[in-house]
Amino acid sequence: MDSLRHLVAHLGLDLAAVCLLTFAIYYPRHRRRDLVPAYLALNVALFTVVVALAAVGGSGGTAVGFGLFGVLSIIRLRSDSVQHEEVAYYFTTLVLGLICGLPHLSFGLAATLSAVLLAVVYSADHPRLFARARRTVVTLDTVHSDPAPLRADLARRLGEPLQWTVMEVDFVRDLMVVDVRYREAASRAVGRQTAGSELVRPTAPVLDAA
Repeated sequence: MDSLRHLVAHLGLDLAAVCLLTFAIYYPRHRRRDLVPAYLALNVALFTVVVALAAVGGSGGTAVGFGLFGVLSIIRLRSDSVQHEEVAYYFTTLVLGLICGLPHLSFGLAATLSAVLLAVVYSADHPRLFARARRTVVTLDTVHSDPAPLRADLARRLGEPLQWTVMEVDFVRDLMVVDVRYREAASRAVGRQTAGSELVRPTAPVLDAA
């Protein structure tokens, strides 16, 4: 009976943690509904497997556990649409499932570790952290052989260049492709936020005078 209460408490902790991560932190910031079921299913599935391995114990549980971690180690997120910060959420859901599923870990320690994970993700992915830092790949209609004019061209088009990498130079078509990390100008950032707020601003209905 005590083991059942322990399991239910850890399951409740795991569900609460992954729901906070998904619905309170991730979705309000990134708005990708397609990754919500992936995070939830991955977390609960890993929690279930950890609990099952603990129940099996010496009856092959160790071998299955090594097999599980071997499979997880070769999983690669090959989709180009998944950003690096979203991969961080993937690994956080994995770790939450592992921590909450460990049978011999006390509830208090599991809750503390889960809270630390959530706090780190919340802070590291906060919109105000490096809010003006941007990254983009641009194709310039000219080839700059000197870094100084290249920096001036990028600054005129985007903002203050922090770092850039020339990915391609085409002398035939007179163009170059540059991967740029830059700091967006304050006026552009304010203008972009104002334009976004105007798009969602409700308008009054128009009545036909006729």
